[in-house]
Order: sequence, then C-alpha cells, then structure tokens
Amino acid sequence: MKTNMAELKPARRGGKKKIKKIAKTVKQKTTVKKIVAKKISVLDLKKSKKNPIIEPTNERHWESKATFNPTAIFHDGKVHIIYRAIGDSDNSVLGYVESRDGFSFDSKELAYYHKNIQPLSKIASPIIYCSGGGWGGGCEDPRLTLLENKVYMIYTSFDGWGSVRMALTSVSLEDFISKHWNWKRPVLISPPGEIHKNWALFPEKIEEKYAILHSISPKIMIDYFKSLDELDGNNFIHSVHQGSHLWESRDKLARGVGPAPIKTKYGWLVFYHKMERHDSHRYKLWAMILDANDPTKILYNSNQPILEPDEWYENEGYKSGVVYSCGAIVKDGELFVYYGGADKVSCVATANFDKFLKELTHSSVSVLKSKEIEN
Repeated sequence: MKTNMAELKPARRGGKKKIKKIAKTVKQKTTVKKIVAKKISVLDLKKSKKNPIIEPTNERHWESKATFNPTAIFHDGKVHIIYRAIGDSDNSVLGYVESRDGFSFDSKELAYYHKNIQPLSKIASPIIYCSGGGWGGGCEDPRLTLLENKVYMIYTSFDGWGSVRMALTSVSLEDFISKHWNWKRPVLISPPGEIHKNWALFPEKIEEKYAILHSISPKIMIDYFKSLDELDGNNFIHSVHQGSHLWESRDKLARGVGPAPIKTKYGWLVFYHKMERHDSHRYKLWAMILDANDPTKILYNSNQPILEPDEWYENEGYKSGVVYSCGAIVKDGELFVYYGGADKVSCVATANFDKFLKELTHSSVSVLKSKEIEN
C-alpha cells in the first residue's frame, strides 16, 4: 500500500500587516518581570460567553471529574456532541449531548465505554502516559465523521498500562440520532507497540475511497481504503511514531490533526494542534486548507494560532494552557469549533464561515513538494 504525503512548511505572510510583539521590562526591587502583549490574529475565533458549555458533575459518577475534548456532527438542524468524560473510576468514557443553537444542551447520557478490545499489556512497567488526568484507561479524544448515513468514530484506546492505539467503530445514523448506541464492535487500526493519537476520517470518499488522515508532520499522511472492512484488526495504518524513520524529522511542536476535515469551495479545511517555540508548554489551534482532489497538498496555512488558551477555564484543570479541538461544524453560515479547556471542560468558539475562509486564503500561501513514499 502506498501513502501519499506532502511537506508541512511555514507559510509566507501576506495581505495582512504583521503585528509585532511588544515587550517591556518592569523592575520591582530585585524581581524582573517580562510583560508580553497578546498577539492579535485576523483569524481569531470568538469564544462563547457561555463557556464552559459542558462541565463535570457529581450527579453522574462517570463524569464527576472531567468532561472535555468534544467532537461533533450537524444533522437535521441539531448539533450532536460526543465528549470524553472521566469519573470516579478514573476511566475515560464518552458522553452525549445535543443542541439546537450549538451553545445550550439538554440532558447528558453515557454513549460509549471501553470495549476491552486489547489485552492488558504485559510489559513490566507502565508507559509514561497520562492524557487528561486519566490513568484508568478507556476511550479518549474521539473524532466523529458522518458519511453515507453512518456515523464513524475514531478514538484513542488506552489499556491503562502500556498500550495507546487508535480504534475505529461506527453506528447507523438512524440509531445515533435515536440514541440507540448500537456501536459496531471496534477494531484497532494502529499497530501494537506504538503510541498514536489524533487521526480523523474524511467526511467524503476521495476517488471512491475512504480516506484517513493520520499525520501532519513531517508529512501530510493519508491512507485510502475501498472498504473500511480492510481494517479488520490484523491490517494496520502505519504512521509516524517514536522509532520510525520519520520521527526525528518531524516538527516537534506539532501535535496532530484536530476535528475531521470540512469540505469548502477552496479545499479541505483542517484544524491542527501545535505549540510555538517561544511558548512550548501551551497547546494552540491552527488551520490549513488541503487540496480537494489531492489532500496531501497544502494550499493555505495560517501563520499564527487561531485559538489560544487565555481564559481561566483553559488554564484551571488537569493541564494548564490547553485548547484541544476534536470537533467542528458549520451551522447557518457560522463555524462552530468545539474544544477542551485545560483537559477538564468543553468549550466552543465561533466565526463567520465565509469570512474565516477568506482571511485564511488571503493571509497565507504554502509552497509544497509532493512526495510518494513506500510503506
């Protein structure tokens, strides 16, 4: 199987005037503080005044500690959200809410929990891995995709000890909307012995094939399948991981794709997580547009973050300084980006969709070299 890839390079800034950082040094006795003005972006998303929109509660034991990293689909006038929840057991499970306006939600319910699809790792010591405060294992950071009257979900499966792998499941749209959680038995789609996160399924077939985006650095990597049944638990997607020949050449600040791609008139809109060299402890959200026919080609790439962790609910939690998006939808011409704050709560930020795309396509251009690499 061949994997098409393209280099992810910094884009040239154009159109909009660069806003420089301003730094002042203030002396107070023997203490020196550095004050840095916030960088303003024309692509900044507007955070809802209702944030956080989903919070943990002691009323339900399965979400008493955290409710974060939401993913979403929009269907028949409603926003349907699946979010990661951690409760008394420290296991990660997935909750569900729905909304008409995209901000306010009705009652919550448990939608998915760990299916024990992998045997407990037999290594002597646990791996150094803790995502969102959950050491109990379970289902983490889901990405929903609505495709051909079926809702697909790719998520991180953690056994609580030594294995972090990607899993795929699905349910019919009819059952999903009716809240009949008849999820298909999940299959592991990444190899054993490797740590992977942040994979997403495209919401349309590309050249009549299902497409899974699984890496943005050092290359855009997408695997294609005539049928997702090819991923049967024995065949795996081989991506960038520690120990692979591409590991050292990756952008060490890039963390991976966010929500499932969104089709636009310019190409595929993709959000991704990345830190900045001068601010390497804070997760931020960026955006790029991939070619509609060959999504290994980056057409446009934001030059700066579109969402940064500046609010209290993005800093008071299990991990300070984190905005982490797994879901985005377009409703009535408005872009809704759903994200986790500080690995504890769920939030939303919005923008006029057409204006957002116009700014993105006019503020940056990426020059690429396409490559084809044998697995």
